[in-house]
Order: sequence, then structure tokens, then C-alpha cells
Amino acid sequence: MTDGPTNDTTEHLRARRRSGNVPGSSGNILSRMNLISIALLVVVAAALFGSLALVFSTIEAERGERRQAEHTAQVLDALNTLVASTTDGETGQRGFFITSDQRYLAPYRSGRAMYRSALTRLEHDLGDDLPTAQRDTLREIERLGDHKWRELDETIAQIGRGDVVGVHVRILSDEGQVVMTEFRGAVERFEAVERDRLFAARTSSATAEARVLPALLILFVMIVIALGLSLWQVTRAARAESAAANAATIAEARDRADLLARELNHRVKNLFAVILAIVRMTGKGDPAARPVVDRISQRIHALVIAHDVSQGATESPVVDLRELVEAAIAPYRSDSERCEIEGEPLSLDTRMAVPLGLVLHELVTNTVKYGAWSRAGGLVRVSWQARDGRARIEWEESTDGFVPPVEDDARQGFGSVLMQSSAQQLFGTIERSYAEDGIRVVIDFRLA
Repeated sequence: MTDGPTNDTTEHLRARRRSGNVPGSSGNILSRMNLISIALLVVVAAALFGSLALVFSTIEAERGERRQAEHTAQVLDALNTLVASTTDGETGQRGFFITSDQRYLAPYRSGRAMYRSALTRLEHDLGDDLPTAQRDTLREIERLGDHKWRELDETIAQIGRGDVVGVHVRILSDEGQVVMTEFRGAVERFEAVERDRLFAARTSSATAEARVLPALLILFVMIVIALGLSLWQVTRAARAESAAANAATIAEARDRADLLARELNHRVKNLFAVILAIVRMTGKGDPAARPVVDRISQRIHALVIAHDVSQGATESPVVDLRELVEAAIAPYRSDSERCEIEGEPLSLDTRMAVPLGLVLHELVTNTVKYGAWSRAGGLVRVSWQARDGRARIEWEESTDGFVPPVEDDARQGFGSVLMQSSAQQLFGTIERSYAEDGIRVVIDFRLA
């Protein structure tokens, strides 16, 4: 465990600097590009703020329309209740006049209560900021309604006193009919004003919506143009940087990357060695801990194997699946342990090597301890295929006298948890099933 790669990297870079191959920065070009980029950013920001302002104005107009629609609906409902309740009162009066039966006064009594409640609700909904003409109409509605109800109260009182003739004369005078007609006319005028206000709110909302669509289109075009110019500036800056850099700078960067990769690989191997040493020293002298130490050592060894396969060539970002499978099986394979490996050449990203290596190691150790290779003549088949951007690995064991284990769903061993965690890192799944002759494991994960 040495730090040789670090010293090599430092000395190499110092030598490159002393040779004068590291060029100066193209500051003037970058300064001009930064100014242009800032200007384009300002244009894009202005376009975005303009879009937000237009959208906000449209939303406010639609909110105003909804508020006016709700207000108009409440006012019209109160006005309809005023007319309906007064009509009910008149109906009760006529029925009581004809029959002198108190039961016919039920519409009159309910109508009086509804009239007063609707009038109070109408005044509350309208508030104090009514236009003068509409307020005058409201006062006329109240005056005519109160007049009509006084006439109904008086005639019903006369009937109760037995003055049927006087009531008959009053009804024939058309006094109540004239008041009722004027009352309905005032209500209709008030309804017309409310509908006009709702129509104005809808017109304003439609105008705002019609205005925002072309404006947003113009702003969108501006944003696209600004982004296009920005992309052109970025491309131009990249070309300028590429022209300013020389071959020595590119070579230095490549050398730096290669040396750092080698140093990282070296330190990872050292770290694995340290971990193995600590594990073995911890269990030294404790026979009871030896099985645990051996299992931990085997899993660390699987990590080492996966790392070696993935880092076999620093210039390659992929690892061959067959090599990974063979590397996991090799420590346990002999002439008595039969194994068949089938599958087309399949390259995996190196980030998949470690989690997949851990899964394969768990499968191998399980087959040695409990599965096909725990008995003479056992066979392990490993096959895979790739389709639609996903890989599917099938692990099949076959042996005589296989007895499926009894699994406790509520409790999983560390190996099972480790396999599931590794599958999540691969963005895939692991499914296990048991046949008559052995276990079947299917590993499915995406390749990209």
C-alpha cells in the first residue's frame, strides 16, 4: 500500500508546466462572450416577465368573471325568491278569502317568512357600493313589496273580522294587481342590470384571453430567437476555446485523466486490502466469529472481483457480462461443479458491475452451501438476453434430492436484503422461484 501514483501525477504535471506547454487563457474572447450572454439573458428574462404579466392579467379577468357570475346568481336567486314568496302570499290570501279556511293561509305565512329572508340576503349580497340607478330600483322593489304585503295583511285581517264584502270590493279595485305588476317590473329591471354586468365581465375576460394568445406567441418567438442566438454564441465560444487550445493542452488533460484514474484504482485496491485485513484481525482468535468473518471476506472478495473486471482497462467505460459472471463463479468452480454459461456478447456500464457482482456472489455462495453444488452432480445454468433496452439474466440450478426451503416472508436474511438493494441500484427486479430440481432466479434490469 503506497502512494506512488500520487507522486507520479504531481511530478508529471509539474514537468508539463515547466515545459511551457500550458497556454494562457483566452480572456478577451470570453469577456465578449459573457457580455453577449448577459444581454441575451436580459432579453429572455424580459420575455418571461412579459409572459407572466399577460397570464396574470388573463387569470385576474377570469377570476373577475367568476366572481361576477357567482354574485349575479345569488342576486337573481334572491329576486326570484321575492317574486315567488309574494305570489305565494297572494295565493294564500285568495284561498282564505274564498273558503275562510285557516289552512289556506299556509302559503301566505311561509311566503312572508321567505320574503323577509330573501330581502335581507339581497341587501347583504349587493353591499353599499351600488350605482345610483340600481340603488333606486332596489328601493322601489322594497317599497312595492312592502306595499303588497301590507295589502295582503290588511285583507286577511278583514276576512278574520268577517268583513268579506269590504275585502271583495278591495280585490275588485285592482289595487293589488297594479302593485304586483309594478313590483315584477322593478324586479325585471334589476335583473337586466345584473345580467348586463355579468355580460360586461364575460366580455372583459374574453378580450383578455384573445389578447394574451397572440402576445404569448410573439413572446415565445422572442424567446426562441434569444435561445437560438445564445446557442450560437455558446457554439462560437466553444470553437474559439478549441482554437485557442493547442495539442499540448489536450495531451496534458488526457494524461491527467489517465493518471488520476490509475491512482483511484490503486487506492481502491488498497482500501479493499485494508478492509479485509481489519475484518480478519477482528475475528482472529475467536472461533465463533470465523463463519461471519469468512462470509464478510467472501463478499468483499466479490467486490474486488467486480472492481477488477470493471477497471480492467481505464479507457473502456463498459464491462463484459460474460467476464463478470465467470469472475464471480471462478473461485468456487471445479471439475465436480458443472456450470453452463450461455448468452450473446453484452456490454454493461461499469457502474452496474459492483451491484451485479454482489448479486452473482450471493447466488454462487448459496448454491455452494444449499443448492446444486452442495451435492454431487449438481448443475448451474446461467443465461441472458437483451431486448428493448433491458437485460434479463436467468440463473437455474438442477440437482437430485432438492428440497425447497421454508421461507419466512416476515424475516429476510442479510443476503436477500443485499440482493434486493443491489437490484434497486440496477433499477431492476429479482424474482426467485423453486422447481422440483432446484431454484430459479430471474434478474431483470434496464441497460441505459
